Amino acid sequence: MSHDAAHSPASPIDRLLGVMARLRDPDGGCEWDLAQDFSTIAPYTIEEAYEVADAIAGGNPAAICDELGDLLLQVVFHSQIAADDGLFTFGDVATAISDKMERRHPHIFGPDKPRDVTTPEVRLQWEQIKANERAADGPKGALDGVALSLPALLRAEKLQSRAARVGFDWPDVDGPLDKIAEELAEVAAATDEAHRHEEIGDLLFAVANYARKLGVDPEAALRDANMKFARRFAAMETNAGGSLAGLSLDAQEAHWQVVKASERG
Repeated sequence: MSHDAAHSPASPIDRLLGVMARLRDPDGGCEWDLAQDFSTIAPYTIEEAYEVADAIAGGNPAAICDELGDLLLQVVFHSQIAADDGLFTFGDVATAISDKMERRHPHIFGPDKPRDVTTPEVRLQWEQIKANERAADGPKGALDGVALSLPALLRAEKLQSRAARVGFDWPDVDGPLDKIAEELAEVAAATDEAHRHEEIGDLLFAVANYARKLGVDPEAALRDANMKFARRFAAMETNAGGSLAGLSLDAQEAHWQVVKASERG
């Protein structure tokens, strides 16, 4: 090895891999990091993905960069746990996703000259390649592979989309809309807590299906509605002098209408 090679600085990703390897080193590593496994780290991975989404929604590039680093650390952490157990390495993870992306973009990386394709064509091609990959793994049901840990609304939309691929779908938006009315009636008719629990679940599932038929991402729509409510509620508190406690419902509603009107104005 040359003198220059021996003293060349590590790449940022190599530095990060080295940091994690050191933290997981049984000889002097971090006690907390050494105690973790896939299952204990998984909740942090999910949390960090949401924090990336929050930073993007906030439109702050510095925050996006910071949160992406936290998310990347999760990938490195899982990879180090796997490497410690002799399962796979970060290099295997990077190779696998590079192979997959090249395989799923034949119009870019295939043997033929790249050609212009429309977005619908790319989407159809992507789904067909994914279906072929699943078929190569052996017979599976149409809904297999939709992760249980996804947020419930997101998983509902994915389950419905998978079912629609094999023709199990309403022909138009009227079916899902009628289903919402039906489920609302069943919620009202429920006679005990367990029954209400079930019917509310069916109602939310029906709403997610209606959103899908309208081309709306139900998870994103509800996230935006949550943010809108929190923003308006905070404005109500400000207008009320810092707190809504002690105000009548009519007074609180009046503040709500003022905030709504100010936003629309």
